[in-house]
Amino acid sequence: MTLDADLYSIQEVRTYLAQAKEAQAKFATYSQEQVDRIIEAMSKAGVEHADRLAAMAVEETGFGNIPDKRMKNLFAAQDVYASVKDVKTVGIIRKDEENKVWEVAQPFGIVAGIVPSTNPTSTVIYKSMVSLKARNAIVFSPHPSAAKCTLEAARLMAQAAVAAGAPEGLIHCVTKPTLPATNELMKHKLTNLILATGGTPMVRAAYSSGKPAYGVGPGNVPVYIHHSADFAAAAKRIVQSKTFDYGTICASEQALVVEESAKHRLIDALKREGAYFLNEQEKEKVAAIVTINGSLNAKIVGRSPHVIAQMAGITIPADTRVLIAEENNVGKAYPMSVEKLAPVLALYTVQGDSEAFARCRELLEHGGLGHTAGIHAQDDNVIAAYGQAMPASRIPVNTGTTFGGIGATTGVQPAFTLGCGSLGGNITSDNIGAKHMFNIKRVAFGIKEMPQSTPAPQAPATQAEEAVLQAVSSMNVGLSRDEIKNIIKSVLTEMTS
Repeated sequence: MTLDADLYSIQEVRTYLAQAKEAQAKFATYSQEQVDRIIEAMSKAGVEHADRLAAMAVEETGFGNIPDKRMKNLFAAQDVYASVKDVKTVGIIRKDEENKVWEVAQPFGIVAGIVPSTNPTSTVIYKSMVSLKARNAIVFSPHPSAAKCTLEAARLMAQAAVAAGAPEGLIHCVTKPTLPATNELMKHKLTNLILATGGTPMVRAAYSSGKPAYGVGPGNVPVYIHHSADFAAAAKRIVQSKTFDYGTICASEQALVVEESAKHRLIDALKREGAYFLNEQEKEKVAAIVTINGSLNAKIVGRSPHVIAQMAGITIPADTRVLIAEENNVGKAYPMSVEKLAPVLALYTVQGDSEAFARCRELLEHGGLGHTAGIHAQDDNVIAAYGQAMPASRIPVNTGTTFGGIGATTGVQPAFTLGCGSLGGNITSDNIGAKHMFNIKRVAFGIKEMPQSTPAPQAPATQAEEAVLQAVSSMNVGLSRDEIKNIIKSVLTEMTS
């Protein structure tokens, strides 16, 4: 049965890629107005079906909650759309009159869209829009545990696109996902680009496919709460961010770092927002289920604090929104120090900025390099120093890192694919948008002439050189006059140097 399923899914990938190639060839001829009309229709479809897709995703995966999944879908359908709708992606998109260079947009072709189980439907809406905005086709490979909702989201996007004038076959989704099918999609000769959102093994497979790929990295996000921060506002933003969809976004906070002199202010503010602080015994029980053999336990991902507490065998107040445990160390032996895609946080106490920066760097180096690091402060000098010191691509300031990282509450590109740069093993540190989804050809006019190169004049042979040249030439050694001349010059140079 496994072999049959694998063969079926591989053939499905090949069929969809062939159809996508034909459709994309037609789509590449569309005008900017035609493309924009299609993207607008897809945005409206995403808004219209946000509730239903959210319910499907939660029911199928068990991750997160319906209200927040709905907000994710709306973020993709509205915020991402707003960020790309005015981007030029057809024809000449820019003219540099000073240097006489015209930039021309050229689609990549066919995109392989890898979809995670934590954000399935919102990822499909987002990747469909940024891909088609650049006149690409896209074929999705869903996570097996989110296949139905991913397929439905792709169907709705395709339906809206075709109704607005797009050719049939631009958007496809594998119906019975298997690992061989995903590998076939990433490595197939018709695939031009991979847009990979998912776990580290899947992203590594994308980079090993031999195809251009935009990948992501894990996000063990530290947040420094400086003594100058507005603690009430910081606590509210942190809890709202960490509990959003039960912590399933990789930019969510993982560890809070606070100065000892301000620790009580932060703890009091967090408690008012529904944080429950674990005692040592409770911490040990929760830590025991956070990781298994040093890796995150998938059973806690996207679960409510009450489900996690029940799994750990502890009792928490009914109004608890997030679990927090004080921690002093970082490493595999300390489960609270890892990336936890759940409403669970670690709290570290430090003495001053220097120690805080060092602790935040240590946390990033333990599974979050290049991703995100947050800070709450009113001191611009501290914010500037933190931004320069952190090995992270996004530094959200005075906002929840979940929302700041994806561009919901900050001015960065709204996206669900967050590049981590070379530190995170990615090609870019950008949030991926429509501008990343096409090649740029450059029509470059000549603006200056190259000077003519003139050969260096050869010095006439000296009397001694001429005498030697004639003597050797008369010996019939089988060398031309020029060859003999070069040998003589070489010997004379060595003798005089």
